Amino acid sequence: MNNDVILRMENISKTFPGVKALDNVQLTVRKATINALMGENGAGKSTLMKILNGIYSADTGQITFQGQPVTIENTQKALELGISMIHQELSPVPHMTVAENIFLGREPLGRFGMIDKRKLYADTKELLSRLEINIKPTMLMKNLSVANTQMVEIAKAISYDSSLIIMDEPTSAITEREVAHLFRMIRALQEKGVAMIYITHKMDEVFQIADDITVLRDGTYVATVRAEDTNRDELISMMVGRELTDMFPKEEAPIKEVVLSVRNLTVKGLIKDVSFDVRRGEIFGLAGLMGAGRTEVMETIFGIRKADSGEISIHGKPVHINSPSDAIKNGLALLTEDRKRTGIMGVLSVRDNMTIASLPSYEKGLFLDGGQIRKVCEAEKGRLDIKTPSMRQLIKNLSGGNQQK
Repeated sequence: MNNDVILRMENISKTFPGVKALDNVQLTVRKATINALMGENGAGKSTLMKILNGIYSADTGQITFQGQPVTIENTQKALELGISMIHQELSPVPHMTVAENIFLGREPLGRFGMIDKRKLYADTKELLSRLEINIKPTMLMKNLSVANTQMVEIAKAISYDSSLIIMDEPTSAITEREVAHLFRMIRALQEKGVAMIYITHKMDEVFQIADDITVLRDGTYVATVRAEDTNRDELISMMVGRELTDMFPKEEAPIKEVVLSVRNLTVKGLIKDVSFDVRRGEIFGLAGLMGAGRTEVMETIFGIRKADSGEISIHGKPVHINSPSDAIKNGLALLTEDRKRTGIMGVLSVRDNMTIASLPSYEKGLFLDGGQIRKVCEAEKGRLDIKTPSMRQLIKNLSGGNQQK
C-alpha cells in the first residue's frame, strides 16, 4: 500500500435487476489530490460513488480507506470514516431552514437536551461566511434558487470536516462566478490535506481542477491518468471507445417559417418585454447568467407561470396557454432544469414516464393501445440508446443520464 494513497476500490461489481452497472471496477485516490471521475451517461460513475458513500452495497469487491479494509454499510458509516458526498440530485428538506439542513441530525444541544438554536445559527453563519457563501442561515430551503441550494449542499458536505469529499457534478446549476468560487474552496481544502473525487462532463473543468483522471466506460474501468499527461481528444477516445474527428458534427438543416413567436412577454418581478421568434429547423439558444430569467421565460411559455402581459403565437396564430396541458395540446414540450423534482416520476416505469404526456394519442376506444405504446417506447429506447433492462423498470433505478434521455 502506497503511503500517499487514501482510497482504493478494487474489483467493484454491482448488478441491478437486469443491468450490470459495474463490472470489476477499480479506483485509486491519492491523498490531498483531486481525481476527476469521467465517463458517458450510464458509465457507472454515480453508482460507484454511491457504493463508496454507503447508499448501495457492492456485490463484490474491496474498499481500503486510510490503509484499512472497510465495509461501508450506510452513509453514517461513510461519514464516521471521513467520507462525505455532494449529490448530483439535490435533496434538501424544503420546509426547514438552511442551518437546519446543514446540521440535520447533528444539531448542537443545550440544556435538557434541547437544540441550541442560537449556536446552530451562529455555527452556520460562521461556516457560510468562511466559505464566502452569501445566504442567510434562517432562510427556508424552498425559497432558495437551485444554484443557492447547490451551494448549501456544498457547505453541508464541507461541514463534516471529511478527509475525502465526493462531488457529483457540483457545478451543474451554478454560475461561472460561483464555479470560480467553488474552485477556490476546493483548492483551500486540498491545501488542508483533503482529497476529492470530482464527477463532471465538463472538459474545461477537468483540466482546470484535477490532478488525476479516472475513466469508466459501460460500467468497466478504462484507465487512470495524470491530468498533465493527457488531453481532451485522448479522454474522449477513452470515454467512447473510439477516436472522434468531430464530437458534434454540424448538420445542415433548412431554416423555414416561424413556428413560435413571443412578443413582449412579461411576468412582474421576473421577466419584462421578452420577444423572439423560433423557426422550423432552427436550434434557438437562450443565454444569460443565473437569475437572468431564462428558466422563467420557458416556464411562462409552457404555462407553469402566468404572464401578466405579452403574446405567444404558434404557426402564426395567437394562443392562450394557461397550463402545461394547454402547451402540450399546442405541440410544445419542456425539459426542466430539475429532473428529479419536476421532470420524472420516479415511482413510475420508464414506459409510463415516456408516454404520460401523450396518452390521448394511444387511446383505443375505452382503453389504451398497449401494443402501440410498446412499439413506440422500444423505438425511442433504441433511437436514444436508453440503457434499461425493461420498459417496466422504475425510472428512478436508471442512471441520471438515462433518466434524462
